[in-house]
Order: sequence, then C-alpha cells, then structure tokens
Amino acid sequence: MIEGIGIDVVDISRFQESLDRTPELRSRVFTPGEAPLKIASLAARFAAKEALVKALDARDMFSWQDVEVVNSKTGKPKFLFKGALAARIGDAKVHLSISHDAGIASAMVLIERN
Repeated sequence: MIEGIGIDVVDISRFQESLDRTPELRSRVFTPGEAPLKIASLAARFAAKEALVKALDARDMFSWQDVEVVNSKTGKPKFLFKGALAARIGDAKVHLSISHDAGIASAMVLIERN
C-alpha cells in the first residue's frame, strides 16, 4: 500500500546563492558525507529530503541530519535513516529518484508499507 508520495524541484543557481548567503546552511542541512559534494548533487539531495518530508507529512519531527542520501554500487540513490526518522520509517520501503540537468535538480519519493 502506498503511504505517501513527495516531489520537489530546486533551481541550482538559486540554491548556490542560498549557500553563499548563509554558509552554515550547508552543515545544517547536509551530513558530513554529503556536504563536500558538488552543487548539483547538493541541490538534488536537498530536493530528495524535501520530497521525503512531503511523502511522510512529517515536517514537525524531521531532522536534516537524520537522513542522508547515498548511492548504491550501481549508482541508484537511496536514503539512510537514523534517530526518530528511522523509527518513523520502520519497515516501510522508501523509493527515491533524483535528477539534475539544465540548472534544475528534482527528486521524487514514494513510501510503501505492507
């Protein structure tokens, strides 16, 4: 059964401006494993986290540091969860698709539960 769907789109140049204007944003939003990535990858990961919040309808209990976007050996993106967010996800299957091209980063999240 589908529990939630979320999508988000980020303008990469505007996202870069936000990071330049507010340097602490990088360490607040991204884990140490994500923070060194290039801007397009950061924007896509930001979109992924926003899409996750929408799919879960869980902004009130969401912590940016409790979720990290990593890539499998084949390059497929997936989430790693910890803390309260890991408990909220439980045994749900979380699908993630991200993309970035032509100055835009996007992500879609689908959450399934048996």
